[in-house]
Amino acid sequence: MAEIHDDMATEKVVHEAELRSLDRPAIQAGASTPWGMAQVSRRYANGIVLHSTASHGGFHLDKNANATVHVLYRNDTEFYEEDCEWAKVAHAFPHLFTTYERRLADWTLRDYFPDAYERVPGAILNGSQSHMRDRQEFESRHRNDWVVIAALNSDHQPGFVECIATLGGIRGEVGERRFLVPRSNYTIGRHGFVIDPVKHKPYDGPSSFVTWAARQ
Repeated sequence: MAEIHDDMATEKVVHEAELRSLDRPAIQAGASTPWGMAQVSRRYANGIVLHSTASHGGFHLDKNANATVHVLYRNDTEFYEEDCEWAKVAHAFPHLFTTYERRLADWTLRDYFPDAYERVPGAILNGSQSHMRDRQEFESRHRNDWVVIAALNSDHQPGFVECIATLGGIRGEVGERRFLVPRSNYTIGRHGFVIDPVKHKPYDGPSSFVTWAARQ
């Protein structure tokens, strides 16, 4: 555990040192963006500006800079929001980002854009390397299983969790079933809880969801 903390501390020091070596000057704010008027704007390079608004933010690339972004990552709008799409900019212009930022960008691309990530470098991702790929594998594996979409501790059956489940965990106009799961057995996985038809029986008794809704 100490080695992990040491690695994190070292990474932070290196990140801060690299940040100081990068030129990201503040420029005049007020630009119009998809997220509102920019309150703070920083130029990473000619044609590459990071805008921050009251609610969100992201990069704007001019035509020439945007052409550098790989076609599978490129946004025709020339804007890249700050939660996930910023990683596309970091991939196209790695020299404008720190080692830590590049590592985070690679993780973000794998997690949120796995199809493009595989095609760009010709890599093959498994579930442990991409949250979205893992989710896709989960959905494929359990498309015919009952997956919980809502759960409450049962007021009517102490020690149990009342669950509402659908096939594949699909929400919307689909058939639902209720199940009782022992509280000690109800551990939510990365993408949800899958009903075991042998251990978890269908339940059609009084519902805690009715009393919960009445209290809201």
